Amino acid sequence: MQLTDFADFLAAARAQPDAQRLLFVFAVAELPQAHTPGQARRFEEGRGGALAPVMCVDKGVDELDGFAALAEESRATGQPWDMVFVAALAAGQGVAPQPAGVDRGLRMMVDAVHRGAIERFLAFDPAGGVVRFA
Repeated sequence: MQLTDFADFLAAARAQPDAQRLLFVFAVAELPQAHTPGQARRFEEGRGGALAPVMCVDKGVDELDGFAALAEESRATGQPWDMVFVAALAAGQGVAPQPAGVDRGLRMMVDAVHRGAIERFLAFDPAGGVVRFA
């Protein structure tokens, strides 16, 4: 399935047979402390940099009306962000994921973003478009 935006992702999550808990890690792009002049130039051009998690939240698929509502809720925190990483968590056998599993999943995602190990997650820009990494 090719996802083109957040609505596609939400529809896919809603279509799953098991209850899904959606995990979100919001991140900002920043210039690393120990950067080279080339890295600084690319960052100033809007390319490159490091992603730093700034907040995370979990939501049930029934708690989301769409990306605009999620983005508005995040803006209400006052914390700017450049990208949101998303994963879906299902406990299986018709049971919703338990809070401990959700917390563990969010901690794992935050750690993965810190390490740059983001290939397992979907990423969306502030407009809800899918971000693809080359």
